[in-house]
Amino acid sequence: MTTRTVRTPPRSSLAARIEGLVATLHDELVEIRRDIHAHPETAHTETRTTALVAERLRAAGLEPRLLPRTGLVCDIGESAPGADRVALRADLDALPLEDSCGLPFSSTVPGVAHACGHDVHTTVVLGAGLVLAELAADGELPRGVRLVFQPAEEVMPGGALDTIAAGALDGVGEIFALHCDPKIDVGRVGTRIGPITSASDVVTVSLSSDGGHTSRPHLTGDLVYALAQVVTQVPAVLGRRLDPRSGVNLTWGAVQAGSTPNAIPSTGTARGTLRCLDARAWELAAQVLHDSVEMVAAPYGVEVAVHHERGVPPVENHEEPTGRLEAAVRDVVGPDAVVLTEQSLGGEDFAWYLTERPGSLARLGTRTPGGRSYDIHQGDLRVDERAIDVGVQVLARVALG
Repeated sequence: MTTRTVRTPPRSSLAARIEGLVATLHDELVEIRRDIHAHPETAHTETRTTALVAERLRAAGLEPRLLPRTGLVCDIGESAPGADRVALRADLDALPLEDSCGLPFSSTVPGVAHACGHDVHTTVVLGAGLVLAELAADGELPRGVRLVFQPAEEVMPGGALDTIAAGALDGVGEIFALHCDPKIDVGRVGTRIGPITSASDVVTVSLSSDGGHTSRPHLTGDLVYALAQVVTQVPAVLGRRLDPRSGVNLTWGAVQAGSTPNAIPSTGTARGTLRCLDARAWELAAQVLHDSVEMVAAPYGVEVAVHHERGVPPVENHEEPTGRLEAAVRDVVGPDAVVLTEQSLGGEDFAWYLTERPGSLARLGTRTPGGRSYDIHQGDLRVDERAIDVGVQVLARVALG
């Protein structure tokens, strides 16, 4: 009987060099992450975080450029003539909810918390920038890199649009980002070609009628009944009018009408989110939604108003950049570090960058192996801080090509 030996490809010299540089930064980066976590700032108010990042970049000999409101971009090195830079993106803002993580560095700002991991994202891109600046100083940076620290990811349609309008993608050929995933073990990175997150829109349906007594629904528009039909039937209609492979999902989060059991109210509203994994179906959804609401409500004699607030498109990762990102993960972390991640119906404004340039968003594992699986957008979120080193190494390596 013979046995077959499977050889693990050796790590590149670049991976070893990056690992050494990250090791020297580890304590500082953990301290920075905890500082940012303790001082969270919501969308478009990230002045302290912007200043902290800019100060550290200047200390490394770089020249960050502040964006018009909050956020910044910073170039490292130069690309060869005719070649574009590669961009690494982080988001700065926190969420308007209470921090309940119970850690010594929990939020000092009442009602504001880094519950989506943006403190980690910011620290990881900053750390990658410091590593790349060191390599550039030693003549080891083969192409120019741009760090993008954008504000306001947590509000729609997202601070990415303002950041792009300010020139963040000028001269950029491709762009990469990592997003914390507390359901993936630290030391692993989840990737996927194609849609990885969903389009996310806010939908408000308002109905109105004359109102009346519940003993005489035939003399007025029975608004509550009509609203109930919209809430229950419109999601089903969308599932038949749009390609079911698009992952379209309309879910209501708030329904309001009336205040007493024996009076038919004159107004009522339903508010929810429309999500879709396919950009082409997303483009069609607005008209289909409006037609569906009108059709469902028509028999009940009520007036209808539909407000469809476009949010963000789906993040659709490009094949070649995703392949390079996976190769970077395998080189700096290990051959088994890449895992196929599931699609999410959550929205992420990194999608706007990918409508302009090729690139890829991956999920950075932050769960302690064998530990609890937390959820993002919850105040008790905890991350294994070893993920910072992993993220820095991955982004620095993919930036090097």
